[in-house]
Amino acid sequence: MPYQQVGDCSVFYEDIGVGQPVLFLHSSYSRGIIAFGGQIQPFFHSYRCLLPDFRGHGRTKSEKKDWDTSKISEDMAGFLAALGIEKAHIIGYSLGGGVALHLAAKYPDLIQSITTIGCGGVADPTGADDFEPEALIRNNQQEFIERIKVIHGDAHGGDWEHHLRQSAKDWREYPNLSEEDWTKLTMPMLLIGGEKDIFASRDKLQNMKKRCPQAEIYIVPGASHRPHMPTEQVKEVNTEILNFLKRIRG
Repeated sequence: MPYQQVGDCSVFYEDIGVGQPVLFLHSSYSRGIIAFGGQIQPFFHSYRCLLPDFRGHGRTKSEKKDWDTSKISEDMAGFLAALGIEKAHIIGYSLGGGVALHLAAKYPDLIQSITTIGCGGVADPTGADDFEPEALIRNNQQEFIERIKVIHGDAHGGDWEHHLRQSAKDWREYPNLSEEDWTKLTMPMLLIGGEKDIFASRDKLQNMKKRCPQAEIYIVPGASHRPHMPTEQVKEVNTEILNFLKRIRG
C-alpha cells in the first residue's frame, strides 16, 4: 500500500495495471478505491489505474487539515510529477470531476483527456447544509457520521466535524472556473450524468459543452448521481468510457 509525499501531504494511493495512466479522482465523503471499485477490473488490463485518496480523505495524511478543490488539484499535479507521469487520462466523479476541471485548467499539458461523472461544472450548494455536522446530529444521521469516522479516520485524525465542515464549504464554492480557465480545456472530454442527477443535469452538461465544443455527453438512463457504481449502470458506463478512450487513442 504505497504512499507518495507531495508537499506536506502523504498521499495514499492504489497503483493497479499497466498501460497509459488513468488518474481516478474520487467524490467527497469517499476515497479512491470505494468510489471506483466498479472500474478496477474492467480498466486495469489496458491502463495503469491510479487511485489516490485526497487531502482530508481516506488514508492520506497531511499537516494542514484544511482543503478545497483548488488545493486538491495542486496536490494531484504534484502527485503525477512525483510519479514521473508526464500525461494522464483523468476520470473524476462529483468532487473529483471539479478537481479534474481545475487540474486541467491549471496544468493542461498534463492531461490527455477528461471524463467527468456527476459534475455539472458549476457550484451547486443544494443540500450542503444538511451535511454540516450539527445538522447530521440533529437529524439522527449517526450511521453516516460513523462511516465518516471510519473512512476518513487517518486523514482527519478523529476531528470528523472539521472534515464535514470542509466538505460542505467546498460543496458550496466549487467548481468555480473562470472564463479564462474554460478556454484552457481543449483536450478530449466526456461528460457523464445520470438521468435523475440534479447536479449533472442535461442542461448543465450542455452548458459545459458550449464552453468546450469538443466534449461528448452521455446521459445514463434511469441513473442517479453515481451511475458508474455496481448498484447502478456500471457496465454501460464502463463501456462508454473505454470506447471514448479507445477512440481518442486512435
